Amino acid sequence: MAVSVSRKKPRWSKKTQANELGFFYSFLARILLKLPAAVFLLVFIYIWSSSTTVISGSVVHLCVSSRKLSNLYCLSAGTQPGFQIPVSLVNQSSSTVNTGAKEVADFDVKSLVPTLSDSSSFRNEGGNGEETSDSDNESSVVAVNDSSDNGGDAKMFEDAFREVEQLLQVHRSWISDSSNSTCEGRGIYVYDLPTKFNKDLLAQCGDMIPWENFCRFLSNDALGEPIHKLGRGWHHTHQYSLEPIFHARVLKHPCRVYDQNAARLFYVPYYGGLDILRWHFKNVSDDVKDSLALDLVRWLESQGPWYRNLGKDHVFVLGKISWDFRRNDKSSWGTRLLELSEMQNPVKLLIERQPWHANDIGIPHPTYFHPQTDDDIVTWQLKAIKSKRRSLVSFAGAARPGSSDSIRSVLIEQCLSTSNDCKFLNCTSGQCDRPESIVELFLESEFCLQPTGDSPTRKSVFDSLVSGCIPVLFDPFTAYYQYPWHFPASHDKYSVFIDKEEVRKKSVDVVERLMKIPDRERENMRRYIVYELLPGLVYGDLNSKFDKFQDAFSISINNLLARVGRLNDV
Repeated sequence: MAVSVSRKKPRWSKKTQANELGFFYSFLARILLKLPAAVFLLVFIYIWSSSTTVISGSVVHLCVSSRKLSNLYCLSAGTQPGFQIPVSLVNQSSSTVNTGAKEVADFDVKSLVPTLSDSSSFRNEGGNGEETSDSDNESSVVAVNDSSDNGGDAKMFEDAFREVEQLLQVHRSWISDSSNSTCEGRGIYVYDLPTKFNKDLLAQCGDMIPWENFCRFLSNDALGEPIHKLGRGWHHTHQYSLEPIFHARVLKHPCRVYDQNAARLFYVPYYGGLDILRWHFKNVSDDVKDSLALDLVRWLESQGPWYRNLGKDHVFVLGKISWDFRRNDKSSWGTRLLELSEMQNPVKLLIERQPWHANDIGIPHPTYFHPQTDDDIVTWQLKAIKSKRRSLVSFAGAARPGSSDSIRSVLIEQCLSTSNDCKFLNCTSGQCDRPESIVELFLESEFCLQPTGDSPTRKSVFDSLVSGCIPVLFDPFTAYYQYPWHFPASHDKYSVFIDKEEVRKKSVDVVERLMKIPDRERENMRRYIVYELLPGLVYGDLNSKFDKFQDAFSISINNLLARVGRLNDV
């Protein structure tokens, strides 16, 4: 018997269909409602994984992956320079210090008072309300209310500037005036530190910057990758590479000795800047940040030479600014290395010094140029001199809209308002990550604007000088109070100074003022920069050998040896 099977689908009741459709729409609605939350979660995870937040006081800095490694902002976020006013100066004479040439402060000191009160919060040296005593009879310091504008505070500021000038005179008195043709009595001992203080820090380079591998900047003995387009000796050198660069040069110095008793100078190869940088983007306690510095001091105290001159014949080279090593109670940034009592006597070479500390010495930021011979320097000097300066003014940087103290927006506005007289290289576009772009811009410019950034000094000042571009400075702490071994007291030989308060109030048009400087004066400044200053502003490579010139490394070492020589002869 045949069985008939119907292929017709069963008919559902309207009630059943309604229930099924209701379930479907309800399920779809739940998915759609959760979709924005899921998208938000994914976006949040992406931003969190490619950014970091640095909290400094009441300011929150968010650094995302679009900020490149060569951009100072993220690497210096949280840096809050705290200028310290020596209390002993209040009753001192206000007589002007004679530098032997032109006065260091040939600008109006009173006009510079806002430089301190606007950009800093004054604090006690010890960071805990206690006064400390430094070597060379440095003055103790005291907290000052920067909101006051009475005559007493103005007098204190004026006297504080004069102490800076006096310390610069002291530093210049240490400059070596000998030919240094022999190493007799000039032995340099390099401590063989446990590797955790230097080599192990280099090994952590891949974990220092969340969005980029820092290790590529430490290749070629920390000079970075070669830049063939710019010629022999040019490298993509990072601004914080000074510690391993200096260490490598000291190891090959002809006056290096292996007997502590034959040494005049003791070099401590601690990479303190890299120690700070490895914690920059991590949420760790202050005890963790300070642990390696404290270990170093304990290790040095176990060494016999440390007590021979109470540490005064020891030198540290630190590749970050002084404030990064002077953490106070109001900030979580940096370490307290230079606040330690044991660290007051040694000499500290830094890319930015604390102006009122006699044993803080400023030395140049590492540039991209690392010559190996005298010929390398001469070749570049000729190129810089012969370069066609097509633009009157240039500025490589970015605005700081979140900083009320910054004059960058005003400078950018003035620059862009001119037709062909000023060129602006916007660093937010990523072009400043290419050294070729910066150097080529400076080679084609008469003047280079150098406003302050997160701190008073700027690597770009040295990039402009090496390119023969006259730097225009707006704050005396950018260069005049920083580098007594490498810059002359007469700052108008190599730079133009315009008070940043004039710029902020828009009472001066910077481009128009620079136009008024005669061609002959510009040429004289450029020739002085290129032929007199340039060789001493660059660090030669590991195998460099100079007969005619002294580079930044040689100047620093020779002056250090002259300094400790006087200590031992007393």
